[in-house]
Amino acid sequence: MPNKTIFAISGSLREGSSNHKVLTFIGGLLPADISYHIYGGLATIPPFDPGLDNDMPPQSVTTLRDAITNADAVIICTPEYAFGIPGQLKNALDWMVSSASFSGKPTALVTASTGGENAHTALLKVLGAIDSDVIEGGTLLIPYIRSKIDNDGNVIDEDAIKDLKLLTDNLLKTIA
Repeated sequence: MPNKTIFAISGSLREGSSNHKVLTFIGGLLPADISYHIYGGLATIPPFDPGLDNDMPPQSVTTLRDAITNADAVIICTPEYAFGIPGQLKNALDWMVSSASFSGKPTALVTASTGGENAHTALLKVLGAIDSDVIEGGTLLIPYIRSKIDNDGNVIDEDAIKDLKLLTDNLLKTIA
């Protein structure tokens, strides 16, 4: 029976995206006693509306909040869109502001995109605003990700593999 849970969120809505493949790779690095789930419901989160952020928010928001609250750690892997955070990811995180779901939650961030610097910086600010505990050694920027994954979706770049293993080890040490 798993004794720890890591909840993963891809900033890309496309299941076959590079970011989803990176999260799948990370899942393969985890020991058998870690429960690992890649969230697939980002597209179901409605636009943030403070008027609906009350005792009965939309069910998809409640489900996401509960998954984050119940996880021992969260890992986000995201691309950069138009020099920023993908809209649907930012929207989902906006719903977390009043919930305290991320408060003190050990979190790792991988930005895997063509460039990614702007989204990475912006997302770190958002994670700070929702009181996430971005772990030491828990951030990674992988530029030109498509050149580092083969046609079968395997991470093939030795530096990226090494960096992802280190980030994963740091996350595991945090929740041990």
